[in-house]
Amino acid sequence: MKSLFKITLLASTLALTLNTTQTLAAEEIAKEPVKPTLDSHFKNTEQQTAYALGASLASYMENAFAEQKKLGIYTLDKDQIIAGVRDAFANENKLSDEEVGKTLEGFEAQVKAAANVKMAQEAAKNAEIAKKNAVQGDEYRDSFAKKSDVKKMASGLLYKIERPGTGVTPKDSDTVKVNYKGTLIDGTEFDNSYKRGEATSFRLDSVIVGWQEGLKKLKKGGKITLVIPPSLAYGKNGVPGSIPAGSTLVFEVELLDVLPAKAVEPVKKEEAKVKEKSVATTE
Repeated sequence: MKSLFKITLLASTLALTLNTTQTLAAEEIAKEPVKPTLDSHFKNTEQQTAYALGASLASYMENAFAEQKKLGIYTLDKDQIIAGVRDAFANENKLSDEEVGKTLEGFEAQVKAAANVKMAQEAAKNAEIAKKNAVQGDEYRDSFAKKSDVKKMASGLLYKIERPGTGVTPKDSDTVKVNYKGTLIDGTEFDNSYKRGEATSFRLDSVIVGWQEGLKKLKKGGKITLVIPPSLAYGKNGVPGSIPAGSTLVFEVELLDVLPAKAVEPVKKEEAKVKEKSVATTE
């Protein structure tokens, strides 16, 4: 008898495998399959694979328990989970398919209700933080706007050109290469390409509006200070873990290079040819 729990277990284990498989690049597919070393606890690789799959599923569930705890949901009895798996494989279920379904539906409803409460609490908290940061951001921008050589755009973006540069000015469709440091108005640093020791490249129209507007004020080789209101950055939501809701952001940016879209396209086509060739070798 196939129970819903069996199907859930199978779906979870397949998901673990498929998520890993789908991330493989073409060049990885061409490699020989990895042959694990057989551990002394097992008679053969089949046993070891089955055990590894079970261990992975347990780890996945542990993470789920941790999330449930954050929501205030009770932690499920691990012994009963193991008993359920064992009984399902032995076709000795203590619950009918209908009972399994209703039980899991009830648990799912409880988790969703707790998640909704948590989301509402977080939204209220973010609203308060955003309100506080908005006031402080307004004060900071008003003060910065009074400094020498600072200019303000109609959008509210403030900028000061530290070094104008002598090359081309980037357009939305261009790829730019930059070094930068990003801080909150209190000086808290949340990103720094200098410390990573590597400049970063991206298409200009793929980043926050404050950067799109600001970098067009520079030429290649230039440097600029940007003070960006939340409406041109990450708004009332911010970025969890690094940028609080409603934050005004301060960036120091060096425009190292500008690569027009027409110059980028041939590179992409060449990369595509390499990938096609790589895939072809696996057939």
